[in-house]
Amino acid sequence: MSDIVVGSGVEIRREGKEVLAASNFTIPEAKITAIIGPNGSGKSTVLHAIAGLLGLHAGSLSVLGNTPVHSRAHVAYVLQHMNVNHGIPMTVKDVVSMGRYPLRGFVGKFGPADRQAVSSAMELLRIDDLAERQVFRLSGGQRQRVFVAQALAQEHSVLLMDEPLTGLDINSAQTIDDIIHAEPARGCSVVFTTHDLEEAKAADHVLLMSGHVVASGPPEEVLTPANLAKAYGLGLLHPENIADAGIIDDGHNPHHTHEGEN
Repeated sequence: MSDIVVGSGVEIRREGKEVLAASNFTIPEAKITAIIGPNGSGKSTVLHAIAGLLGLHAGSLSVLGNTPVHSRAHVAYVLQHMNVNHGIPMTVKDVVSMGRYPLRGFVGKFGPADRQAVSSAMELLRIDDLAERQVFRLSGGQRQRVFVAQALAQEHSVLLMDEPLTGLDINSAQTIDDIIHAEPARGCSVVFTTHDLEEAKAADHVLLMSGHVVASGPPEEVLTPANLAKAYGLGLLHPENIADAGIIDDGHNPHHTHEGEN
């Protein structure tokens, strides 16, 4: 098993401000990697860099063996907040079909394989019965499932997800969690950000962030009280203090139900 992402001395700046200090890290192939840390620690920054949305100030970042990466067609990215334009009445099927655009282009003709990929993705996310519904009329949890289905419809080997379970209804959270844990069996590497320590513990590999990568490796080696103290700037000398420190709270509980979710 090889590493699909290798970062060496990675530094990232935005508008002249350092948002990620020099960091070394790897992400293994066909495994689940969780990126955890406090707000502003650089979790989303790392995802953006892997997706090719942010350039490096220094260091190198190899994704799928390419340095620098000139094509991210095989990297699917589900953002934390996906905008829905009410003025464009797109259906669920329309949005999921967009996952095929990296392969076919905006005006490319869809073939049987494309239609099957879209259909399978909707079935996996349990939204096939919503195929003709307009996306802006869906609940937040349903919309999130639509955008995950769009990513699955793409021919990808890396799936990036920014806090995919935060604030969802329990059915949507469970459906997406099932996808996260099923993708490696299909040879896909999953990388997601989270605030939830239990989610990180359930991953195969963890990046612990605090403006840089504090530690990288198996959860039992990374999520130690000493490392958590470094990342969160707290005196977490005893494991029982972790919940009290706010690392786990209802606002970031994937099974915390928001009103209006279905």
